[in-house]
Amino acid sequence: MQELLRVMRTIDDRIVHELNTTIPTASFVGKVDPGQTCKELYQSLMDAHTNRERIIKNCISQTSAVVKTLKEEREKAHEDAALLKQLRKEQTKLKLMQSELNVEEVVNDRSWKVFTHLTVMMFCPNRQS
Repeated sequence: MQELLRVMRTIDDRIVHELNTTIPTASFVGKVDPGQTCKELYQSLMDAHTNRERIIKNCISQTSAVVKTLKEEREKAHEDAALLKQLRKEQTKLKLMQSELNVEEVVNDRSWKVFTHLTVMMFCPNRQS
């Protein structure tokens, strides 16, 4: 899952580059609509954030169900070392996924701050931020 999230976070990692390529140079100013390009980038960010959050929460839900089942089985078979090991493994996985939600919040926050700052600079160049 972490590798999938890393790949899915590419748009956030490249937000400055994406915004810089949105701003047309003097020779392309009449050929590119920066407002439309900006809207498309905004929608791409929104979609990426929504999809990642959905995937993480789905994984948390599934792993929570597995942990619950293993706990119930563990109550019936106190001496089963393999069951305890599997329960610990799933609990660790669950904690990792829950921490990914926190990482996601930080990544999203950073991306929106950069997006907001650069779009203000792009469309309001005389404004100080």
